[in-house]
Amino acid sequence: MDDTLIKVLLVDDHEMVRIGLAAVLGTEDGIEVVGEASNGHDGIRLAQEYRPDVVLMDLVMEGMDGIETTRRLLQLYPDCKVIVLTSFLDDEKMYPVIEAGAFSYLLKTSRASEIAQAIRAAAKGQSILESQVASKIMNRFRQPKPVAEPHEDLTEREMEVLRLIAKGKSNQELADDLFIGVKTVKFHVTNVLAKLGVEDRTQAAIYAFKHGLAE
Repeated sequence: MDDTLIKVLLVDDHEMVRIGLAAVLGTEDGIEVVGEASNGHDGIRLAQEYRPDVVLMDLVMEGMDGIETTRRLLQLYPDCKVIVLTSFLDDEKMYPVIEAGAFSYLLKTSRASEIAQAIRAAAKGQSILESQVASKIMNRFRQPKPVAEPHEDLTEREMEVLRLIAKGKSNQELADDLFIGVKTVKFHVTNVLAKLGVEDRTQAAIYAFKHGLAE
């Protein structure tokens, strides 16, 4: 086999899709389809046999879907480039397969020349995303992240201290309830006040009630 050829494995449960892809890619210079698999398990088996440079991966298949197949395949062969070729653009499939390591993401409505271009680009380490996919990813990153509440930084012990403060207990009572020393209690109280951004125990108690943290 010519080492300059880009070895491609097709993993798709639709026979006609595989036949069509194999026929089209067979006319492309520098690309060779080395195997076809109708499911994820066979895809991994053939990848072990042929060691493809690029895998064209369907997402929806019976048994092991394209997401899990991608994850397992890349665990075995991290240098392999997985190009998702699918009809789906929903978040439940798109983001998980990208997180699993998919290198490029194309729709089955892509032209043959675009698929061949993506294969050549992947072999060179260049990722190509369907324009709608790229837009979705950019919009996701543009979404403002929720601002964390101050109490989310409290440790489990500090939350216990805050709840007891809300009950109006003194440092000695906190020490007795938590089976720790008064000096340790003072340390925790100081941390609680600082993390909540309040000045005293009364404000800490008010904060606890406002945020539903008091028992």
